[in-house]
Amino acid sequence: MKILPFVILLIFLNESIAQVKYKISKELVAEKAMVVSAHPLASEAGSEILKKGGNAVDAMVAVHFALAVVYPKAGNIGGGGFMVFRDKNGNASTLDFREKAPLEANRNMYLDKSGNAIDSLSRFGHLAVGVPGSVAGMYEAHKKHGQLPWSELIAPAIKLAENGFNITTIEAAALNENKLKFIQINNHENAFVKKSSWKAGQKLQQKDLATVLRRIQTEGNDGFYKGKTAELIVEDMKKGGGILSLQDLEKYQAKWRTPIVFDYKKNYKIITMPPPSSGGIVLAMLMQMVEDQPLEQMGFHSAAAVHLMAEVERRAYSDRAQHLGDSDFYPVPIEAMLDKSYAKSRMSDFNAQKATASKQIKAGKPNKTSEQTTHYSIVDADGNAVSVTTTLNGNYGSSVIVKGAGIILNNEMDDFSAKPGSPNMFGLLGAEANAIQPEKRMLSSMTPTIVEKDGKLLMVVGTPGGATIITSVFQVIMNVIEFRLTLQEAVQNTRFHHQWLPDQIYHEKNCFDAATAKKLKEMGHTLKERGQIGQVEAILVRPDGKLEGAADKRGDDSASGF
Repeated sequence: MKILPFVILLIFLNESIAQVKYKISKELVAEKAMVVSAHPLASEAGSEILKKGGNAVDAMVAVHFALAVVYPKAGNIGGGGFMVFRDKNGNASTLDFREKAPLEANRNMYLDKSGNAIDSLSRFGHLAVGVPGSVAGMYEAHKKHGQLPWSELIAPAIKLAENGFNITTIEAAALNENKLKFIQINNHENAFVKKSSWKAGQKLQQKDLATVLRRIQTEGNDGFYKGKTAELIVEDMKKGGGILSLQDLEKYQAKWRTPIVFDYKKNYKIITMPPPSSGGIVLAMLMQMVEDQPLEQMGFHSAAAVHLMAEVERRAYSDRAQHLGDSDFYPVPIEAMLDKSYAKSRMSDFNAQKATASKQIKAGKPNKTSEQTTHYSIVDADGNAVSVTTTLNGNYGSSVIVKGAGIILNNEMDDFSAKPGSPNMFGLLGAEANAIQPEKRMLSSMTPTIVEKDGKLLMVVGTPGGATIITSVFQVIMNVIEFRLTLQEAVQNTRFHHQWLPDQIYHEKNCFDAATAKKLKEMGHTLKERGQIGQVEAILVRPDGKLEGAADKRGDDSASGF
């Protein structure tokens, strides 16, 4: 399927009937620098910072805080995430600003008297909130790699929050869908609830959030984790029955970690995120299990290729459930799981003609040696690259809006295993490795990734999507490397997903033609259509050195560059 270049102009009318235009570029080619994010205003904010001489990390800070304003269901300062950074010389590092369990958390906090998990407690309201890491992550990354003044990078977000911006059709629908939860959970007026329904073109102003952003602008990290903002968060927690404390906020620190780095075939190198993200290890397993298979010959979305990819996904996800968690608290067998011989051993029972029932797939035994989220990809004029995935977990997280601060808080506590064998909101299972402990970081599927070819930057990629994040990144990379699709085709084409349990291939509408679907069913697969899978933001370095940005058609995502 050939996808032609296109630029969509969305025109909305605001309440005073004045016209507002958002230029949403799904495909863009730039000479020097590129930003691709979930909202055109955030991409523009990052691009403007790059034009002023900022580097990729400076642009990252601007994009992140802008998304907290214009993309409130996932952009955030009340959540957390991961950053993969590769400088112009090829040096790579990763920053973990994932949320943590509060000090008062305990492993049985979401169980009833009979020991059964109470899903609602970990998904909605104040008890679902983990200690936010986003502000600390941005501040730490800027302290180490930033060039422009911190205050200059927060300014675009403050302007958007103070003056407001005109919401899109997608944003209006999301706010209306979550209205009842906002009302039920928050006993105060806030910017996100109005008597009538939200409509495209109406202005969303967030005065309280603008005030918080000014504190962060002038006080840095302390503007969020100490003082007035911290007090407002904790006061709201106490009123709502939450357990997050001032001590939790003051103790939080973002953490630099050693990247997951692995080779694919002879000339590709993949740089991605280590635990507490499961993404890097699972992506490595997926790619290593298919490395010797003739994917290119099988063909894009052929029954043979889909069968193979689903089979490796079910094996990798069974290992994810058993072995992965916060490596600061649990001895995750990272080196063993990254060993190519181990990945290949997991394929010993693979049958090219028949699906393996997930009930027959058990986690391997590696030798123990030493949907709401958002992603943005950035490459600056010097060749520095940033891949960042950040999240509140569910749409609008816990739906808690801090009174007087306008901050939407995460519901990341649901990403722990409330009880071994009990699925989270994405249907993912976990074991002891991901049990709740105070100050532990919950396991994540976020997979911000950078790809090199022959030692040079090739691709920056990532996506939201809960359990489907890893498989979406896997498919986009395979689409480019193995199936030889253009970047636009690789990102915009339909996707599928298998996560071991439940035992079925989830797929988007019209993902498979009738013959392919029939063949997959004959092989023993169960197919289940679902809504969109992922929302990929990718940048590709073309052979001529130009940058190509691909913003997913599944949202208001947009590329900006020069």
